[in-house]
Amino acid sequence: MSSTSQVTTFLDLYTDLQNRVRVTTGVSATETQAKRYINVALSDMHIGHQYKFPWCERQGTLITMAPYETGTASIAVGATSLSGASTAWNTNNSYGVANMRAGGKVTIAGTTDVYRVSAVSSDTAATLATRYVASSDASASTYRYFEDEYALASDFLRPVDLQLFSSAYKIPIISRTEFRARYPRPNISGRPRVACLFDEGFSGSTTPIRKVVLYPHPDAVYIIPYAYVTTAIGVDSSGANLTSLSSDTDEPIVPLIYRHAIVLHALANWYRDRKDDARSEQAMAAYVDIVTRIVSDHDIGTHATAQIYPAMSTYRRTASRPYTHRLGRRIYDLNDDFDQFRR
Repeated sequence: MSSTSQVTTFLDLYTDLQNRVRVTTGVSATETQAKRYINVALSDMHIGHQYKFPWCERQGTLITMAPYETGTASIAVGATSLSGASTAWNTNNSYGVANMRAGGKVTIAGTTDVYRVSAVSSDTAATLATRYVASSDASASTYRYFEDEYALASDFLRPVDLQLFSSAYKIPIISRTEFRARYPRPNISGRPRVACLFDEGFSGSTTPIRKVVLYPHPDAVYIIPYAYVTTAIGVDSSGANLTSLSSDTDEPIVPLIYRHAIVLHALANWYRDRKDDARSEQAMAAYVDIVTRIVSDHDIGTHATAQIYPAMSTYRRTASRPYTHRLGRRIYDLNDDFDQFRR
């Protein structure tokens, strides 16, 4: 990078930070500290809902699964092995997923008890996560397999709208506590009306599995779009997503014109940890000022307070009444604020 151009790569960012605090560059320990401060600053910049950064927003899509009820199922009281007849549990449907999968749920013999499927070994054999509870064995009984939990995008951090999961389907988000209290038994099907977000542990890595649970569970295949904020705050030289910067050529997803804000945030943290409060406060003030201007650049079409939009047809009829022409034609023309119309 030229000494007179905007910081661009990870190398530019941590080198600029070292230059600002006037430490010797090329020292391994100091360089490691500078890299850490840059990554922390980059993460802090994207955490929280008060910032509206369009470059962090992504689009995802859920394809829900219709309930599967083909064939019959049998299971003994106290058992976990579910046997099917004329079933195709391990066969893919038209959307490329098996008709029954681990993590899905099933009701048996028309009861309201819901069992989670822990494994599917064949078209006619599955295992439940809990033992079957009933007064008698279920033999060649009806069953209903459904899915109400769906994995979100692997880089999902949070929804763009903290109150609405999908604007296309008008599905609001409620808290986990409220969801458990209101819908303790998900045995009702229909078009999803409410959503709840949760983490489902980890799967072979330190990345949590983010899921959404819908109620009622889908009664058909729906394509549900949703908008979310990504955890990928950087890209490598090939364009692959990164959750932190490591190589010198890595770049943050922040547009080039704003990348110096990352250095200012890192600078504030650097001085803070060295108990230089005056300089830390100055750097943080500069950072906050830049972020405010960034938000102003992109906060188009949104408002900090609620807006009221009147019903215009009713408003116009009422407003034009005093200006009715003597022949019955209505005329409305006040200070050229609105177009004139006649009837």
